[in-house]
Amino acid sequence: MREYADEAAIVAAVRAAETRTSGQIVCVLARRSCDTSAHATLYSATLALLAPWPLLAFTQLSAQHIFAVQAAVFIAALLLLNWTRLGLALTPRGQQRRQAFRAAAEQFFTLGMTRTRNRTGVLIFVSLAEHYARIVADEGLNGKITEVEWRAVIDDLVRRLREGRVTEAFVVAVGQTGELLARVAPPDGGNNDLPDRLVRID
Repeated sequence: MREYADEAAIVAAVRAAETRTSGQIVCVLARRSCDTSAHATLYSATLALLAPWPLLAFTQLSAQHIFAVQAAVFIAALLLLNWTRLGLALTPRGQQRRQAFRAAAEQFFTLGMTRTRNRTGVLIFVSLAEHYARIVADEGLNGKITEVEWRAVIDDLVRRLREGRVTEAFVVAVGQTGELLARVAPPDGGNNDLPDRLVRID
């Protein structure tokens, strides 16, 4: 997946959307949200435990040499799983989604999304490695925009992300979100309480 995102284009889309509503939109792009270290350690330890058996059956290596091979297998597997996409691929999808959701919720509060006057802030969160997208809306929008409407925006967003069109995915999602907000939270002359920028998490 191409990870380039044109911040200027995304910011322009946010500003255009916010001219039609008192709601405010913040976009977050994370390279990766899931911590794979626990599963990487488990798989590496399992491989290290299995490594001696073929050596015992087919070689005359000493116990010291076998122990050294075990240690080398553990370290090599741990590095491979922690520093490549293989570790993420071996992490259950449910855990990936739970960790990405937690990261989105943390960003919602860290970025002060609850500071808007009418509680109409909306966070558009994307985590590239997991192909995960989430829209978190503040309580002022509860019951005004349906889950079906939000799901349509997310599905379109994820589809474009999978095609590597990161900037386009954000720009279109921001535009769609702006249309929903314009319907339920028209402009009220209030201040722009949240920054118009793309927040990147590496």
